[in-house]
Amino acid sequence: MGSPWKPFLLLSVISGLSEFARAVAARPMSYAAVLRMRQDSSSSVLNSRSKPRQQHSGLLVSPDWPAFSSHPLSALSLLSSQEDLRSEETEEFGPVFIQEPDDVIFPLDSDEKKVMMHCEARGNPPPTYSWYINGTEVDSKTDYRYTFIDGDLIITNASEINDYGKYQCQAENSYGIILSREALLQFAYLGAFSTRTRGGVSVREGQGVVLMCTPPPHSPEIIYSWVFNEFPSFVAEDSRRFISQVTGNLYISKVQPSDVGSYICLVKNSVTNARVLSPPTPLTLKTDGVMGEYEPKIEVHFPTSVMAAKGVTVRLECFALGNPVPTITWRKINGIFPKKARLRKSQAVLEIPNIQLEDSGTYECKAENTRGGTSFKGHLLVYSTPQWVRMINDTQMDSGEKLQWECKAMGRPRPTYRWIRNGLPLTSQGRLEIVNGELTINKVQQVDSGMYQCVAENKYGAVYANAELKILASPPLFVPNPIRVIATLGKDVSLECKPKASPKPRITWRRGDRRLQASKRITVLRNNTLKIVNSSRADEGNYVCRAENQLGSAEMTAILWVKEAMRVVLSPSRVEVTVGESVVLSCKATHDTSLEVAFQWFFNQKPIDFQQDGSHFEYIQTQTSTVDLMIRSILLKHAGKYGCRAQTSADTVFAEAELLVRGPPGPPGVVIVEEITDATATLSWTRGLDNHSPISTYNLQARSPFSLGWQTVKTDPDPVTGDMESAMAVELSPWVEYEFRVVASNAIGTGDPSTPSRKVRTKEAVPAVAPSNVSGGNGRRHELVISWEPVSEEFQNGEGFGYIVAFRANGTRGWKEKMVTSADATMYKYRDETFPPLTPFEVKVGVYNNKGDGPFSKVVIIHSAEGEPREAPSDVKAYSVSSSEIRVTWKPPNPGPGKPRGYEVTYWKEAEQEESAEKRRTVKNETSMLLTGLDGNSAYLISVKGFNSIGQGPSSAAVTAKTRKSPPAQPPSNLMWIQEGNNISLSWDPVKAKDNESDVIGYMVLLKQEGRGHIQVTRTINPSTMLSLPEGGTYIIKVYALSEGGEGAFSTEVRVVTSSGVRAKSSQQSVHCLKQSITWTALISVLLMPSISW
Repeated sequence: MGSPWKPFLLLSVISGLSEFARAVAARPMSYAAVLRMRQDSSSSVLNSRSKPRQQHSGLLVSPDWPAFSSHPLSALSLLSSQEDLRSEETEEFGPVFIQEPDDVIFPLDSDEKKVMMHCEARGNPPPTYSWYINGTEVDSKTDYRYTFIDGDLIITNASEINDYGKYQCQAENSYGIILSREALLQFAYLGAFSTRTRGGVSVREGQGVVLMCTPPPHSPEIIYSWVFNEFPSFVAEDSRRFISQVTGNLYISKVQPSDVGSYICLVKNSVTNARVLSPPTPLTLKTDGVMGEYEPKIEVHFPTSVMAAKGVTVRLECFALGNPVPTITWRKINGIFPKKARLRKSQAVLEIPNIQLEDSGTYECKAENTRGGTSFKGHLLVYSTPQWVRMINDTQMDSGEKLQWECKAMGRPRPTYRWIRNGLPLTSQGRLEIVNGELTINKVQQVDSGMYQCVAENKYGAVYANAELKILASPPLFVPNPIRVIATLGKDVSLECKPKASPKPRITWRRGDRRLQASKRITVLRNNTLKIVNSSRADEGNYVCRAENQLGSAEMTAILWVKEAMRVVLSPSRVEVTVGESVVLSCKATHDTSLEVAFQWFFNQKPIDFQQDGSHFEYIQTQTSTVDLMIRSILLKHAGKYGCRAQTSADTVFAEAELLVRGPPGPPGVVIVEEITDATATLSWTRGLDNHSPISTYNLQARSPFSLGWQTVKTDPDPVTGDMESAMAVELSPWVEYEFRVVASNAIGTGDPSTPSRKVRTKEAVPAVAPSNVSGGNGRRHELVISWEPVSEEFQNGEGFGYIVAFRANGTRGWKEKMVTSADATMYKYRDETFPPLTPFEVKVGVYNNKGDGPFSKVVIIHSAEGEPREAPSDVKAYSVSSSEIRVTWKPPNPGPGKPRGYEVTYWKEAEQEESAEKRRTVKNETSMLLTGLDGNSAYLISVKGFNSIGQGPSSAAVTAKTRKSPPAQPPSNLMWIQEGNNISLSWDPVKAKDNESDVIGYMVLLKQEGRGHIQVTRTINPSTMLSLPEGGTYIIKVYALSEGGEGAFSTEVRVVTSSGVRAKSSQQSVHCLKQSITWTALISVLLMPSISW
């Protein structure tokens, strides 16, 4: 016997794994697992190990120590399940198909000359494979074209003559043979049209014609189209022309002169996409007259009986010749025309997608024109391949038992059935009887073991159901043995006897050497379980179960101990706490000291997860037989029943305590708006939970499109006490859509709000809020502009909202009132030619709606518009600054109404029209502007006008200014310099201006030390200068000419580097010349570097 504490430790671990155990129990079982379950059973065919074991209060069983089997999921059962899963891979069973061969259409012109038929099965031992073609076994040894790779069949150099047909895969191991479904191998090809010239077809105009396609040999189906005269000009199908995808022919119901030409039939293989063209068929018109009108003649139609597979798309064709062109209509004679049906190709094709059994029936197409009509009827019958309704399953049986299998399938026509065992057909004989889908074998024997297949088939297909039959034969075996059982005094005891055996063994019980006889207290149940009623200590001892069949016998010993019943006290049994407080529940067990006890805590019948809920629950072990449950920071959701389960190997006792939690009230019930006025709403609600603390007050809240979330509203009465269930919300805004909710409070706090009420709108009322920020001004001459901030929709109080604008000239008596009907309006303009600019007016703005007029705003003084500028700027002057710039100056007009807020300068070339002028405006009220980007040596006309927010004033008289000539384009050249000490003497060739360029008035020399931003600028009127180097380093020098027209082009850049950044001594001298981008250097202490970008 092992250490006694280990089983109880394992028991406590297992109790926390109950969810895992349920997941294991729900795991899908393979056939091998089913076999193991069957072998674990007793002689009963269906009594598998997976069946839940019967639990008896006061009795638990363990193979090693009494504590193990007391838990609903014992340690032994969990470990056994894991062992079963691990052993699943080693269980032997017959073959089961994973993949069966599919129908194949193989293109004969494929570059890959191999056909592969797939087949795969699992089994233990692994299965071997063989293949059959049209019922004959494929021999890969005598025909090199056949190769087996695992279960797959590969056919090399396949041909239709040798290899077309039905293929079936056979999988076999030591447990039996199964056959796959039959797969059809077809070959796709498209032959060539006959090259023989086709005869022409000649018809009268108005007559109908049929042009025959006569397609070449092909497989499978092909798609037809027709080419008119030359490729790719295809014949377009319409109500007059139709191409049958059944016959391939082209039908023209009424020939027209435009139809004359050459017709070529083009066919395309639907698998390989190969295309071939027929020889042309000429169509000409006869010259002996025009065909008169005649009644329709249906030239192409669907068969009188059409068979279609369930679920496919059916297309029925119907087209007629006739003059005038006939119209085609469809109907279903004996039922409702399918709503999903579609008419294609000018109604010549009826298309029914996803056809079902109810779409069967008689369909009629009718062709009509003004000369008459004709019709055709055909019956559409929908068939379906067999589909399983009931299948056979793997079965294990004891020898001598009766096997009854039934398979059932549905299909149209009704399927027939046949049975196969190990690849061979079965017929009724001897113990075996077959009646349609039922197979019966009486008194099964070992020879009946094997793989069985039920085949349901009709003329359109077959389905296979596979199952393995195993006949068991084994002597009795008990696992585990012995077992130890601990029972509770006074309770019933059940000792199970479930040996593994086949056939079913004979069971006897004895105690010691005496065979047990049935009595009032001791009975043997039909399942061979020994039951002892009202157990006592006298029942303790060894009980032996003996099992015997023709293959052998075995015994199992059950050791029974009887212990005192355990008692559990959970205190306190009822406790009240407030939200946020903590409480401790104590669970104490009184039990037999020879047994160890395990505890588990429950909340509302569910085990507490201390890892997940560790912030609120803590498990505390105070003594061996006492545990505590600490509940911290209690929330309302923690109210309920708490259970403590104490468990020993003898029995299990459960005790409960109730925890009441006081907290803020729960949300009130549904809020109903009983009555609504323009400013009040009467609300009612139902009481919510008070959470063990009486409700003291209710708070009413409202929300509208204009509020920031929920806002508390005033109520009548105020306050709303906890015993009330209705109140009135007051001081609401008229004509506003509101939602209402209610919040309850008690001594502990405020609870969650109720669900919002339905949205309701208050009644209309006269507006009570006047517009704000009334102001104005600006506008055009003789205008009075009045503006205001609009009244929010929240305060418009009803429909038909608008504004009343009232004004009068300052010092007059009568008010002028104007109605503004738009609620969104913010401005009103009044125009009167009689009042001068800047006339003061008294102004007020009021509101109104359909209920009446509301208040006016306060009176404000607003001046009429001063108007646009009246005078042009004076003393406008313009003078050239450079070849691209002209400076313009002016004086503002005399003060008065229409003061400019800025100026606009207009300029254009003297040789151009003013319409092409460019315009520029000042940023503010400036009186000068520099015009840039102008053409050199050009005369410009320039005028100036003032503008303000109202408009523009008159332009000044145009003045003329001419830009200077452009600066010289030739840069200074032949730069030469001599450095002596810190000084550089620099010279260059003078720049000579061309006739169209400004004269040179001097030069600018730029000196910059590399790595620094400062630039030293030297101006000179001569083509030479002296430069001083302030310190050692690298220097960059550039020169450009100055002229009246601006700055000329830069010279080539030169770079001077002093030795090691040290000042040059006065005795050191170097001479340099830079000419035509070639540098000559006499280096003493200064280096000349290559020219780079400035």
